Amino acid sequence: MISQLPKPEPNQTRTREPIFAAFTLIELLVVIAIIAILAGMLLPSLAKAKAKGQGIVCLSNLKQIQFGVNMYPDDNRDFMVKPGNSGTELYSWVQGWLDFSPATTDNTNTSQLIDPKKAALAPYVPSAAVYKCPADRSTVKIAGKVYPRVRSMGMSQAIGGPGGWLQPSSYNEGQKRYKAFIKEGDLQAAGATKVYVLLDEHPDSINAGGFANMMVESPATARIIDFPASYHNGAAGISFADGHAEIRKWMDARTKAKVTNTGSMALNVASPNNQDMIWLSDRTTVRNDGQ
Repeated sequence: MISQLPKPEPNQTRTREPIFAAFTLIELLVVIAIIAILAGMLLPSLAKAKAKGQGIVCLSNLKQIQFGVNMYPDDNRDFMVKPGNSGTELYSWVQGWLDFSPATTDNTNTSQLIDPKKAALAPYVPSAAVYKCPADRSTVKIAGKVYPRVRSMGMSQAIGGPGGWLQPSSYNEGQKRYKAFIKEGDLQAAGATKVYVLLDEHPDSINAGGFANMMVESPATARIIDFPASYHNGAAGISFADGHAEIRKWMDARTKAKVTNTGSMALNVASPNNQDMIWLSDRTTVRNDGQ
């Protein structure tokens, strides 16, 4: 006898397979578009935050080197450290010449930055890392491999002398019109808070340790000898003889030259009425009495 399956009770319901919700293609595209819009809104803020963080590190680096600059005269009969114009002078804060040639070992040699036989500040600044601004991405290619360069800062030619670029017209190592701060006591003539010492230099402009800028006697005759960097959202780190450092925002587009990492930048160019060069001149040095 064939048994029959029991019939379901009238109120008994069948079990149904679960139904899973899914995005349609249009809904998925809308979600992706919203994410892209939010990312676009956040990226500028993140970039500014990164630049600000790099600026803080840059200021810290400048202050450490400036501390060494201020310590140096105590051990050297009040003489200031020299900026260096050829990369090989004795008593200059650093030695070496930066460019973009793979044959120039100074581009990648960090050891000479902390070698007391070569760099006058080596006993006071034992870390090579502080000579490089984190926003400086300049490199040199050697045998097909890319290496970061070792230094971002230049020192005012008015510090330690001879200050040959201070006098308008052309380089004159014997110029007497403007004061070069040979000894620490010479800073009293201008005031240590008003004399800049170090600043971030443009990667296509930097070479030896000195940074040259001309005194601006008339706004229309302003020139850019060496170019400052503008890594930090159009600004550069700069330190002063009293030990403080700040980020200086450049105002003139001519000051904020594009980085090419080729070293082909034209230097010593006319820049009439450039407020940045006037500002820098006002913080470089003062006229010698009677000159």
